[in-house]
Amino acid sequence: MKRIGFLSFGHWGPGEGSRTRTARDALLQGIELAVAAEELGVDGAYFRVHHFARQQASPFPLLAAVAARTSRIEMGTGVVDMRYENPLYMAEEAAATDLISGGRLQLGISRGSPEPARDGAAAFGHVPAEGETAADMARRHTAVFRRAISGAGMAEAEPRYAGGGSGLLPVQPHSAGLGERIWWGAGSRATAVWTAEQGMNLMSSTLLTEDTGVPFDQLQAEQISMFRQAWADAGHLHEPRVSVSRSVLPITDDEDRRFFGLSALREKRDQVGVIDGLVARFGRSYVGEPDAIAAELAADAAVQAADTLLLTVPNQLGLDFNAKLLGTVVRHIAPAIGWAAKPRP
Repeated sequence: MKRIGFLSFGHWGPGEGSRTRTARDALLQGIELAVAAEELGVDGAYFRVHHFARQQASPFPLLAAVAARTSRIEMGTGVVDMRYENPLYMAEEAAATDLISGGRLQLGISRGSPEPARDGAAAFGHVPAEGETAADMARRHTAVFRRAISGAGMAEAEPRYAGGGSGLLPVQPHSAGLGERIWWGAGSRATAVWTAEQGMNLMSSTLLTEDTGVPFDQLQAEQISMFRQAWADAGHLHEPRVSVSRSVLPITDDEDRRFFGLSALREKRDQVGVIDGLVARFGRSYVGEPDAIAAELAADAAVQAADTLLLTVPNQLGLDFNAKLLGTVVRHIAPAIGWAAKPRP
């Protein structure tokens, strides 16, 4: 395990016990948690993207603010729903954010997950072309976006206003190297193979839309193995990265026990359900004493197969609680899975 980051779903609301009651709270606490995580030696600050919900939505202002307040930590998404995106505008935003960060952006994208809106992408002005599915449209948007961030020409020059130039103009700004830091959120083994063929890093989903009867971590490890083989077969020249996400909730004091004591008793196994008409397997949560969690994560086949572990944090419990949680993981759990803080420059 080379890197550990946190993944915030960015919920906010006035419910009982919430310490993240408004959108402003969620955004400012996300920035401050990234700053605290960097101080602890955590490698990444990642944010979930959802539309038409009380969660973080447009990620680039938040990521740019994190970039401006930090100097080492990666910042990224898990994941941007490409059904909703204007690919050229997104290319401009991503490049600008990456330049502010000095090349630390790790952008997770995908075809998206079920949303509260019945047809939210259409409300944003994006409708599949004739013969396309919504997933096809997301992949088409992705192809255009990746071309744009590569520096390829995207629009015909107007010689009167382009200094007499002609040909195709690239979007600006351009951030070299960003193209190798795009991740695809894959929910199946077949999608992981496609991701490798496309030359994108693998962000293995928190659930897999298939169930072969084996435990979630073994199914996910098989997905990762297939991705790495497909990457090698494709002949890409750079090394890929692979992340998995886990809910890790260590219990170290009475506050932790009040929030998670019952979860420690009931969330010890995978769950199987149906998502979008497909049988899906969900991974278990890791709840309990830090030494017990450390041993369980060390035996998790997918955690051992990946190079990056994203910890899904209960962001509505507030900044101080989540900084404490990350500190416990860094000191008492992460070393057991082979992670060590990077030397500070």
